[in-house]
Order: sequence, then structure tokens, then C-alpha cells
Amino acid sequence: MTSGPRDPGVAGPAGSGETSGSAELGEELRTVIGELVRRARTSDELAASHAAALGHLDREGPATVAELAERCRVRHQSMAAVASRMTQQGEVESRPHPADGRARLLTITAAGRAELQRDRARRAAWLAAAIDAGPPGTHRDVAHAITVLRRLAEAEVTPDRGG
Repeated sequence: MTSGPRDPGVAGPAGSGETSGSAELGEELRTVIGELVRRARTSDELAASHAAALGHLDREGPATVAELAERCRVRHQSMAAVASRMTQQGEVESRPHPADGRARLLTITAAGRAELQRDRARRAAWLAAAIDAGPPGTHRDVAHAITVLRRLAEAEVTPDRGG
């Protein structure tokens, strides 16, 4: 477990003698968000690739297996297996692609949306329980953090890829 968040300009990790700059804060933020996501996913019943595929279909509309594989950053063969299971379970509908006769277009069904919503609700319930278990002020702090994180997510910046 990591220590609590630090303010910019406050001493870095214990004993480092460094000041936390944007790079250090960025790395700590990436680490903490990763830990939080992994912990929240412990309540998931869907495999990560399954939930990701349903999520993409729900947010972005119909897609081919190749497009889903790229979006989910998995191999085509892996996504084909996931798509086959989702089709068999009635979570997606597969039909011929209108522009490419070789491809199939996958569309999320009402059953797929319901399963995705159940998975999201389980994750949200875990997060709510974690917030409720926190010390006084946690609700306020999380609400403020959401505002800041949303602003970061919407920032139009290009990272320096050098170094």
C-alpha cells in the first residue's frame, strides 16, 4: 500500500530528498489509479477482455473482431474467442459487415448491456464501500479528486516522449 497523496513542492518519498514534481506525481497517480482499478475489479465476474469488449460495443457502437482486438489491445484470436462466447451467451449479435463480406459486425444486445451494467454496479458498490469505510472527510476528498481527475482526463496535452 502506498502512502497518501502529496502536494506539489512537498518532499518526495521518505528519504529521497527530492521534491515531488509533475513527473513524480504523474507516476504516483498512475500507480495509485492502477491499484484502485485492480482492487475494484476483484468484484468483477466478467473476464477483463469480455468486459472491455462489451464496454467498447456499448460506448462506440458496432465493431468487427479485429477492431475490438485493437481497442482492447489483445490478439485477434483471443478476441475471436471472446466474441464467440459473447455471441453464444446472447450478449452480442453477429451479422455480416455491410461493406466487407468477409467480416462480421458485432453489436451489443440488451442482454449484453444488462450484464455490463451488473458488472459496473458490482465495481461501483465495491468503491462505495471503500469510500464509506474511509475516515471522516473521505466523501469530500473523493468528490474533489473526481473533479481534478476529470480535468486531467480532458486536458489537451502532448507528453514529451523523449528521454
